[in-house]
Amino acid sequence: MSLTVSITDFAETFPDFRAAAVLTTGLTIPAERPDALQAEIARREILCRDRHAGSALSEIAGIAAWRDAYKKFGIKKTSYRSSVERLVKNVLADRPLACINGFVDAYNAVSLDHVLPIGADDVACIGDAVAFRFSREDDTFYPLGREDAENDPPKPGEVVLASGSAVLCRRWNWYQDARSPITEGTRAALVTIQSNGVGDPEAAAADLADLLDRTCGATSTIELLSASRPEIVFKHINA
Repeated sequence: MSLTVSITDFAETFPDFRAAAVLTTGLTIPAERPDALQAEIARREILCRDRHAGSALSEIAGIAAWRDAYKKFGIKKTSYRSSVERLVKNVLADRPLACINGFVDAYNAVSLDHVLPIGADDVACIGDAVAFRFSREDDTFYPLGREDAENDPPKPGEVVLASGSAVLCRRWNWYQDARSPITEGTRAALVTIQSNGVGDPEAAAADLADLLDRTCGATSTIELLSASRPEIVFKHINA
């Protein structure tokens, strides 16, 4: 199978947007954090607190860039923040990163360290094409982690990550859908590392590939998307 990843729909509207798409295969995901990953996460949490000590969240460049991006597609409520802002806010308040599984915990550690939003989807649960795009009338969304979740489709003009009409993440990187989460049974995953003019998604992708190799036995292929290269294709995927 092949998998296309695109940002074509809004490349002109958000010319500074860049993303690293990381295809990870051959996964063996531990349900609990290995000791080595736990130590690495603790190290990065300490670095985050040291690096941003005394700074307001609005003064952290990676967070400010996403607040600005959210405003540009009409999100003014402070309850809607990028995924990386929530991670940094919790760690600065001495709340450790949540324990989900070895894969998710690893990419959250990279997100925290590089101050870039990161999300991932099980390749077996999505179609052969995914896109960051503006929402459409027939889009569907079922919030992850909510029992008996009902369809909560995006508002008009939202930026979403979608596969067909299935929205994988609402408000760019705010909340994930329940249909494609990473679990211990995931064997191949698509990770997206997102930047809006601040940060280095390519460096974050290399960091992630190394950490997932050590934690989950992952083989990673990295492709970069930008306004000048708005679509990429991963070929010959064994999911």
